[in-house]
Amino acid sequence: LLLDEATSALDTQTEQDIQDSLAAMGQGRTVITIAHRLSTVVDADRIVVLEAGEIVEQGTHDTLLAQGGRYAKMWARQAHERDAEPVE
Repeated sequence: LLLDEATSALDTQTEQDIQDSLAAMGQGRTVITIAHRLSTVVDADRIVVLEAGEIVEQGTHDTLLAQGGRYAKMWARQAHERDAEPVE
């Protein structure tokens, strides 16, 4: 299953609902997810970070955060943006 920015235009709740459904559909399958919104890939078995077409980091969410590299910086920036979003 190949997902290319499958939830990029969705609100957070709808994204979570779809992620839950996709997780169930992906059981026992290889799923490749292309995403800029990192919450989409947080539960992935392996996250590969690309820069200018080159792999610069790879690992699990926790491993990449602990390394403090590019992924960790993007995660922190997106977390800050999520915290700044107005609540409806």
